[in-house]
Order: sequence, then C-alpha cells, then structure tokens
Amino acid sequence: MPYELLICPVAVAPGPAGALVCSVTSRISAIQLVASSLPALSSSPSLTGARLVAETRLSRSDSVMQVEAVEEELPDELENACSDDDDSDSSSINGSSSAASIAACSGVEGPMSPGAEDEREERPALVPSLFPFVAPTLYFSTAEEKVELLPAEQRRLLKWKISTVTPNIVKHTIGRSHFKVTKKSHDWLGCWGHHMKSPCFKALAEHQKLNHFPGTFQIGRKDRLWRNLSKMQVRFGKQEFSFFPQTFVLPQDIKLLRKAWEDGGSRQKWIIKPPASARGIGIQVIHKWSQMPRKRPLLVQKYLHKPYLISGNKFDLRIYVYVSCYDPLRVYIFSDGLVRFASCKYSSSMKTLGNKFMHLTNYSVNKKNSEYQSNSDDKACQGHKWALKALWQYLGSKGVNTTRIWEKIKDIVIKTLIGSEPYVNNLLKSNVRTPYSCHELFGFDIMLDEKLKPWILEVNISPSLHSNTALDVAVKGQMIRDLLNLAGFRIPQKEDVFAPCSSASSSTSSLCVGTRERTKPEPSADEKVKRAFYLSQRYAEQDVISTVLDVLTPEDVRVLAASEDERTRMGQFERIFPSPASSRYLRFFECPRYLNILLDQWEQKYWGSRSKGIVLLTSLCEKGVHLGTSDPLHLWSKSSYISRLDPHKQSLLRPSSSRVVVTHQQRSADEDASDTETASVSNSSICAGLQPGRTCRRLPRQSASL
Repeated sequence: MPYELLICPVAVAPGPAGALVCSVTSRISAIQLVASSLPALSSSPSLTGARLVAETRLSRSDSVMQVEAVEEELPDELENACSDDDDSDSSSINGSSSAASIAACSGVEGPMSPGAEDEREERPALVPSLFPFVAPTLYFSTAEEKVELLPAEQRRLLKWKISTVTPNIVKHTIGRSHFKVTKKSHDWLGCWGHHMKSPCFKALAEHQKLNHFPGTFQIGRKDRLWRNLSKMQVRFGKQEFSFFPQTFVLPQDIKLLRKAWEDGGSRQKWIIKPPASARGIGIQVIHKWSQMPRKRPLLVQKYLHKPYLISGNKFDLRIYVYVSCYDPLRVYIFSDGLVRFASCKYSSSMKTLGNKFMHLTNYSVNKKNSEYQSNSDDKACQGHKWALKALWQYLGSKGVNTTRIWEKIKDIVIKTLIGSEPYVNNLLKSNVRTPYSCHELFGFDIMLDEKLKPWILEVNISPSLHSNTALDVAVKGQMIRDLLNLAGFRIPQKEDVFAPCSSASSSTSSLCVGTRERTKPEPSADEKVKRAFYLSQRYAEQDVISTVLDVLTPEDVRVLAASEDERTRMGQFERIFPSPASSRYLRFFECPRYLNILLDQWEQKYWGSRSKGIVLLTSLCEKGVHLGTSDPLHLWSKSSYISRLDPHKQSLLRPSSSRVVVTHQQRSADEDASDTETASVSNSSICAGLQPGRTCRRLPRQSASL
C-alpha cells in the first residue's frame, strides 16, 4: 500500500553540526525535489524549501520470491555475548557478492535477474529529517525497489552482525540497503540476534543498535508476565486489568491453586505451561488434580474453554508490536498480523483434552498434523493460517465490530508494556550508554472468547520471523521493512566505529566494550529543575501540566523532533503510545516519567494541527536550540513563564535557592529490581513549596524519575 513521506528541508545555517549533516546529505543524488511544490511552501518562512516525495510499495509479486521451508543458520557471535570475537572478515549481502554473501544463501527471496533489477525503482539511501541540524536515517526498501549506493566512505560503514537467529526476511531487507556482514566486535551498526543478559548490554557502542532491551523477560517469561499483570490488577482493579486468565505459579502457589481447584467443581479445565518455553513445548490441558506435575516449575491457568470458533476451529492472533524507546515510551502496532488455527475442530469434551491439534494453536505443533492446510494468499480466508486483515474482513462480513476488538487489543498491549517499564528503564540506566542502542519487536498472542473479548496468552520477545509461505512474506516482509525504517539507523562518525578495543583478548564480551566510558546525554541543572517541578504535579490540574510546553529546553526539542521524525517513517505501523487518547494510561506507570508527560501534552496540543508543531520545532532547530543553548528563552527557570506562577512558587524556582538531587538506589545483581531512581529537591525546594510548612519529602510515590 503506497504512502507518502513528506520531507521539508530548510536552509542549513553554518556551523559544525550543519556541516556534518550537509556533508552526508549533499552527496545523495537520488533525492528529487518537486518544483511544483515550491509556491505552497514559500508562504511559511520556517518551512521554505522543497518537498521530497518518497513512495514505497509493498511487493506482492511471487515471481521475485522463492519460498523455502528451512532457514539456514550462520555462526552466532552473540550466542555467548561475553566471549571475545575479533575476526575482521566481512562479506557483502548483495546478490552479486561472494559465496559468503547472505543474499546468496537460500531463503525467502531469490536473486533477481540483471534485467529485472534494472527495472526496479531507485530510492535515496538516506531519509532526511524534517528538521535542520538533525542527522538523516538509512532507508530500507521493498523487494521491487533498489536503494542507491552511498559514497564509498559512508558505504564502508554499513556493517551488520549476523547471528543464528537472524531470519532471512531481515537479511534480505538489510541486503537491499547494501549492508555487509562483519565478525568484528565494534564496527557493526545493527544486529538482529539473541537476547543478552543485562550486563552484556554495556558492550554496545553508541552507534550500534540491537533488537532487544534489557529486562524485557519481565513480560517475555510467562511467570513474570503474570506476576506483573497481577500486581497491576491488585493496584488498579479488575475493571482495568481483566484481560488475562486466573493464573498460579508453582510451586509457590500450590496451596492457592488447590483451593481454587476445589472451589471450581469437577468440570473445570486448566492449562499448564513451562514458564520459559516456546512453540507449544510442554503445554498440556488437564482436568484432574492427579495430572498435575509436581517436580518442576509451572504456570497453571484457567483454560479458556469457550473460545470464538471459525468453521468449528479455535484460533489465536499474533500481533506485532514495536517499541522504539522506553523513556519516553513509544509504542507502535503493525496493522497486519497472523491468525493461527488449530487443525482439528474444537470440542469441549474431557476426552479430547490430550489432542494438541485441537486445543493448541501453535504453528509449530499443528504443522505436524496430516490434516494441516497451508495458505499462501494473504487475502484469502482459507487453510489454517490467515492474515489478520483477512480475519477483520471475514468478521466484518458477519456484522462484527472489528474496530472495537482492535481498540481493546491496543489497550492490552499498552498496559502490558507499562507493566515492564520500571524494570526495563532501571536496567537501561545501568547498562546502556544511549537510548539509541535498543529497540524491540514483540509478538503478542491474543485469543478471542465466544463473546469476542480479547485475552492475552503470552508475549514473545523473539517472535518467529521465519517466512515459509508467500503469506508470511507478505505480512512479515512489509513489517520488517517498516520496522527498520522506523528504527532510524544513522551513519555514525568514522572515529566512533573504528575505536579500538581495550584488549584484543578480552573475554568480557564479544561486542567489545571499548575504552571510552559509558556516555549518556545528561539533563542540565535547569532541565532537572523543570523535570522535578512537573513530576511533582502528578495529580495537578490539566492547566498546570499543559504549561510544560511553554518553555522548551534543548532536551525537550531533541525528544519532540525525534518523535515527529519517527511518525514520518511509520509505514503500516500505528503509534498507540503516546497518542491523543493515551493520557489515561499515565496513572498506570509505577515511575512517572517527565518525557512521557512532555510527549503526552504535545500530542494533545498538536494532534489536530501537527504541521503547526513541526513549524515550531523547525524554527527552534534552525536556531540550534536542540544542540544546546544559553538563551534565557529556553532556560525554564529563567524564563518569563515563571512570572505567571504564584509568588510562593516563583521563589522556589530560583537556581540559587533550589537544587535537584538525583539518587540511585539499585540492587547490584538482581535483574528483578524495579526502577527506584527518585527525585527530590532540597533547601527551599519545590516539594516544600507544594506542601507549605512540611519538611521536604520525595516526589509522589518514591519512584518519580528524572
């Protein structure tokens, strides 16, 4: 489905930052400026320039794709992320490369003939930012497009680290953008690999991007997912958190389970699952206490025995969810997905509980059934796997309100991710140099009951991207292409990529920590004061919170510009948090975040007139505010905004009479620790101003995080 990406470059002022951006973008010859758009843009001084129109199309031609059932495995350097690997060999991923070429490996998409390749439409290698002095991002194409070659100096930096779990659909997508494989520890830009233990994330350099966040096992493990959702259910009530079945973790909850079992009667069914397994391994449906395993950890859930059926078959939904950042939290949901059917017609009879082809929907289980029917048409409602869009069309033809179901699924996704947020952010602060280095794709498994209520079954932190049919290619190929564009891969500084390792024989990590200390953009003292003030307004009136946009600091501008740039690269993803309607979710955060408040207010103010917000940010970036400034107009504590506050608060915000103290209370070795960073303001402090006559206290809930 084509879409337009509207890029409005502006005049770049002289300076080191501008020179850096221009040195890259000025060499991209394929960017075509549409002259006819000039008059329409000239009326806005902040958006002078030309409009770049980039159309992307989803290829549905089976003629350029060859389907194969098994994906090859390459040597995995991330399997043991704490071992050294400094092999310097690299190979091209292009179809014309050597035998080591990944594109030449047998996979989903076959090599194209020279003539066919010449007929493909060429796209620019870089996507410019909407804003001046902001670096462009790399473009990832569809199969029917080709990406222009960058100049050799930049092209040498396009290196990707491959692991045994890197799927073909990823390999071919990065190959079309001219990435090469590397075995070095420090010179790669991207990796689609295994999840690592949190300390190993320290090895990621600032120019590298891995497809995981530390700590997402808090929703990826079935027992942790239930623990976190149950905790939120206790705190906020079943009305908000009633989308998961009654669950017990054994052996800890054995007595509670026995009581629930006895109270439930003789006709009840329970499903037992290993807490950290996948592909249906170890799952059973039972109805007798004697069938309960005793000697291993288990998750025991009330079985959803009245599922919604299509042609008599049970099914579940695979929903693809992408998180580009955890602070601020930015969540996207892909418009398509997969519908996986059990391959035997459903029966509620106790005698059928041992039939996995009837009660489990996992593809890895049902493909072994001789009656399993494959489906290669992403638009067809046939076989035992459908595209999600085909399901919506089918249900719509039955008079079902599919929009309502979709909104409920979005609600489940947002609340579940918020449950993992304090753990992930705590580990990010401890182990990752920059937020740029992590992003993650999640596979949410959802089931509909007979009343079409969605229930969460589990969350996969490494969802299968194997593309064994044309249907898989159509859904997953477009999804991965859009995801990589959304991720915003940047070309780094050459000196960052080629920084030598501290020791060639180091065994701490195959990714190589390097010699530089962990660096992370730190808020200025002024920005910390602003953060502390708005975090303390957690329960304040909307008119107070909305003033967060009155004075935009350099960090504010950077975050807002990055957020707006992401929106132009969404493809078929939809941003569901933040959104104009996401304010209601802020109360579910255990640790209120300033940047979540900032983006929430931005969405509320500009969702109906986004061009106005872009004009504002463009003007600020033209002045270089996002790069740092001493202009009092962008120093929150010195601005005229303070004059609108009551006199008592004015005195509290003077830098001479207040200071922000950020304290970290972390459990050194326990990944289960939540984020306990707290913010307090001492002396004549903000918190004292909020409660006159009382001693300084911590901001609302001990988790108010800067």
